[in-house]
Amino acid sequence: MRFCAHWEINQVKILLKKLASLALAVLIGAALFGCGGNDMGRDQSLKRILEKGEFVVGLDDEYPPMGFVDENGEIVGFDVDLAREVCTRLGVKLVLKSIIWDEKENLLNSGEIDCIWSAMSVTPARAQSMNLSEPYLKNDLIFVVMGDSEIARKNDIRGKTVGVQAGSTTQEEIMASSLYSSVTVVTFDSNIELLETLHTGAVDVALVDSLTAYFFINSRTESYYVLPDYLSEEECAIGFRKGDSALRDRIQQILAEMKADGTLAAISTKWFGSDITTVK
Repeated sequence: MRFCAHWEINQVKILLKKLASLALAVLIGAALFGCGGNDMGRDQSLKRILEKGEFVVGLDDEYPPMGFVDENGEIVGFDVDLAREVCTRLGVKLVLKSIIWDEKENLLNSGEIDCIWSAMSVTPARAQSMNLSEPYLKNDLIFVVMGDSEIARKNDIRGKTVGVQAGSTTQEEIMASSLYSSVTVVTFDSNIELLETLHTGAVDVALVDSLTAYFFINSRTESYYVLPDYLSEEECAIGFRKGDSALRDRIQQILAEMKADGTLAAISTKWFGSDITTVK
């Protein structure tokens, strides 16, 4: 009986020691996690940008006035000015990377760019696959024809050839519209390439973003006509990787500060003649 009691007491002591060791391990792990000793699972997107000292922005450089190459070979534009001011306030270098629009999400997810900043239209699919900022602009999808075209209304487009940018919401919208079965859709790498092709007769109609269309028309000597019926109205946002909330939130905060101090209005007025931004 004494032997059994002694054995049972030893087993209890061993069990207590194991429980104490386990409790200590849990406490140490919790302390390390709470103090930042283990960053696994935490959003490091903003920290990563600040540590590397640069912010790589992917944009369409044939999308004036949002982003385009000027006569000096420099990429300039409304979105470029916004991104540069944001980087100044972040204390990092702005790196502009020209991208093919149809490849934008692959470049983002592979890490080649830190965001897509090129007046990108908000869609349910993009909201699902990316971490979008709050909208900062509105944009219409409009039909442009040559000034001497017989096309005067949207219904006149039936039986015609319509040009759109590949991978854009203009392509998605025309394919989803009731017009799709009655038109021939031709894709181009950029809105500018499409608009420059319009006067050759290769396409009858260009379906493009209003932000680019009006800038293009005002800079040309040829006569163009914008149909009174637009296809849809859109909002524009900046696209980040799905998990990069810290980076998205900080840039969103800076844009709000720029709105409050008048910087956003000044940049918008420079390119559009007034403040057309929708940042709150």
